[in-house]
Amino acid sequence: MTERTASCNCGQLTAIARGEPGRISICHCLECQKRTGSVFGVQARFPEDAVTIAGRSTQFARTGDDGTTARFHFCPDCGATVFYRMDAAPGFVAIPVGVFADPTFPAPFVSVYGSRKHAWVRLPDGIGSED
Repeated sequence: MTERTASCNCGQLTAIARGEPGRISICHCLECQKRTGSVFGVQARFPEDAVTIAGRSTQFARTGDDGTTARFHFCPDCGATVFYRMDAAPGFVAIPVGVFADPTFPAPFVSVYGSRKHAWVRLPDGIGSED
């Protein structure tokens, strides 16, 4: 079984994910742009029982455009977001793909909030859209 470790910059907060993610998505919403400091966020969802979290985290909750709340957990020392839970997806943990620091991580297969996508962003061939 595949096992991947995600960690913050300083290594204090980790999430070990076992198995393959059920969903890998690109989100173009303005909140993901602000959270990541980039023009989109990329995240992978795993069943909660397939993720082991270790270390201290600080939580920030925000309600998105669709009215549901996500709780982002970040390292209180270095500030990197390592995982989050969404009311809209109970039983799952979302992990930003970048914190795996793995260039071989599988590509996303769905794109959301495309109406907020920067015009110069090009998506992978064959990616689905939920907009």
